[in-house]
Amino acid sequence: MAGLNLENQPWYVALILGVVIAGAGIWGAESQWLSGIQQDINRRNAELEALKQKIREGKAAEARLPQFREEFARLDAELQRLLRILPTQKQTDELIKKIKALTEQGSFRFVAFEPQGFQKKDFYSEWPIRVSLEAGYHDLARFFDRLSKFSRIINVDSMALSAINKPGPYTLSAGFTMKTFIYGEVKPEGEAR
Repeated sequence: MAGLNLENQPWYVALILGVVIAGAGIWGAESQWLSGIQQDINRRNAELEALKQKIREGKAAEARLPQFREEFARLDAELQRLLRILPTQKQTDELIKKIKALTEQGSFRFVAFEPQGFQKKDFYSEWPIRVSLEAGYHDLARFFDRLSKFSRIINVDSMALSAINKPGPYTLSAGFTMKTFIYGEVKPEGEAR
């Protein structure tokens, strides 16, 4: 650039030129400085919108809280029902009490009640119990009918019946294996899962 000669120009041209150059310099400096501030403002606005969205989601979840509590109560009741069917522990005492109560409701004589070892399956363990009892024909049928109405799953397997050839209240000797099930790994009774 050859240079700018302002000697023969009126004073206001130099003033205008100085104002333009100063304005351009100030504008350039401010635009650099302001662009950083504007980026910071944009970033903070985006963060603010994200927080507002989380607040809206939280308020929506809070509005559904009674529904969630109701659903939790329903699912918990269903879980308790299923745990009666397929418990997580042996509950030997409870099982013996139920079987004993069955025998007291009819004319039976327990000969043997022998729990066997557990057999691990996919997600449960099978617990066979050998049972021998003496009863009349109808009492034995009532025993199996009542056993089928337990809340806990109990299957009867490998049944052998034989007649008792001596006088008395019992006409049949029955030997069978009751199989019940425990969900998951077998834990000793009283131990927390």
